Amino acid sequence: MSDSGVKTDEKKQHFDDIYVAETPVPFKERILDELKYVSDNFNRQTFDRLILPWAEKKAASGALNVVDLAGCFGNTTMATINGMDYDSIRENWKDTDACRTVAQPRRFSANITGIDISANALAYGKSAGIYDDIIQADLNTPEAATQAELEKAIKNANVLISTAALVYLQPDAIERLMDEFAAGDEEGYMLVNFLNPFALEAADATKRILLERFEFVGSMASRHRLMSELERANYPGEEWAMLEIWALKRRS
Repeated sequence: MSDSGVKTDEKKQHFDDIYVAETPVPFKERILDELKYVSDNFNRQTFDRLILPWAEKKAASGALNVVDLAGCFGNTTMATINGMDYDSIRENWKDTDACRTVAQPRRFSANITGIDISANALAYGKSAGIYDDIIQADLNTPEAATQAELEKAIKNANVLISTAALVYLQPDAIERLMDEFAAGDEEGYMLVNFLNPFALEAADATKRILLERFEFVGSMASRHRLMSELERANYPGEEWAMLEIWALKRRS
């Protein structure tokens, strides 16, 4: 386990000092810039193709409840809900002044809850207007009161986003969280992704958990980011970490 409390595959780079920073500027400089973290372009493309038309129609009659699970500073919310691409997110986070607000408005009416282990990342996301509500939690071992808060937010969500995140969760935690989303009364969609080549057995187990509970809608494969020096040493010959992006929906 890393100092931040995030459980990381020993072959995968961890970014503890970035995740607990007070602003996303270090995240922008060391991950978005140096490692060419382009994955939100593809998260947005998948969301736009498979979820956005439904979300816009649904939001016309009232704000959607959106949950960004393990969303850190909120870059994937900015991509999917605000419609921002890799370059526009980087520009928005270029310095501590620019990152104070979100450069583009939301594309549909939504109430967004950010959930993460990093209190600093969540505080930033709320102050900048990326998140409306926040829940700070270790999703593997949440306290009882926090678990109740998590269950309510996830069960009531119309859209659940969890990208580059499930790899950090234990199977029982994933099952618990997915059971809550599956129990929601309204139609609901989920955007998730799986990293390659990290923890492939765990990713397979997660896919089985999801397919047992939800209807598969569609998917795509894409680049995620450049591998770090540590990761290239652990996976000789590999340059890019890759993504498999899935959209799923609640069963009727």
